[in-house]
Amino acid sequence: MTKPVFRFAPSPNGRLHLGHAYSALLNADFARRLQGRFLLRIEDIDITRCRPEFETAICDDLAWLGLHWEAPVRRQSEHFADYHAAFLRLKGKGGVYPCFCTRRDIAETIACREAESGQDWPRDPDGAPLYPGTCRDMPTDEADRRIAAGEPHAWRLDMAALEKLVPGPHRFQTFDREGRVDIVTVQPWRWSDAVIVRKETPTSYHLSVIVDDALQGVTHVVRGQDLEAATDLHVLLQVLLDLPTPLYHHHGLVLDPTGDKLAKSRQSQSLAELRAEGVTPQAIWRRLGLDPQPTPST
Repeated sequence: MTKPVFRFAPSPNGRLHLGHAYSALLNADFARRLQGRFLLRIEDIDITRCRPEFETAICDDLAWLGLHWEAPVRRQSEHFADYHAAFLRLKGKGGVYPCFCTRRDIAETIACREAESGQDWPRDPDGAPLYPGTCRDMPTDEADRRIAAGEPHAWRLDMAALEKLVPGPHRFQTFDREGRVDIVTVQPWRWSDAVIVRKETPTSYHLSVIVDDALQGVTHVVRGQDLEAATDLHVLLQVLLDLPTPLYHHHGLVLDPTGDKLAKSRQSQSLAELRAEGVTPQAIWRRLGLDPQPTPST
């Protein structure tokens, strides 16, 4: 019988904090309880912000917490060819289109439409305004000409086309620490035409994560509730690319005293700072409601 496969997949663009520790330890705890495998993946597609010293720090922090993971570690920056191949499959299905809009272009278009209608523009689950569809119906010859001229462009999912191509309903399974399983029906259309290949990077988080999970045989994805809505897009992409859909567990977030989630961008206290204050790994485990147990060496 195949062992369950779990993964912790941080981005090396800053130091890990307690929120990252909770996700890593919970993945390791599930792997231990289910006698599964525990992988570490470095999600460094943003090569402008990700730095080698942060990757080293990630490994140091996880080892300090008592975690073990399989070698070699997969680094996304070494596998852009995998993501490009997946993109070409999507393109071949007619499910994407190039977008030449800048953020300013999009903001100005939305502001004009809000002024005309007197109503707020609809937003995606993360609170960002939905794409207004400016480039969706651009003639193919015009798009090809602009691409050939080297004009910067992203690629977006064509949700109207995809709703006809794979109408669904599409579902995924969730699991909890008590072993209960539930079925969730996704609503990817609420994201509108999401970016699937960015202008500055030949992939996106959504595309690279589902490709990696499939290539690494990940069977159980354990991550924060802030990514729960993104699972809608991930399941849709898995259907389009004929990839397996893992089971998902979206855990609660670790909050700061003001009730906001911990974040590198807000300079939340790092594990390194806690360690410097004399906090022990066992105290971290207990603070996060987990029993300090070592992960099996693999």
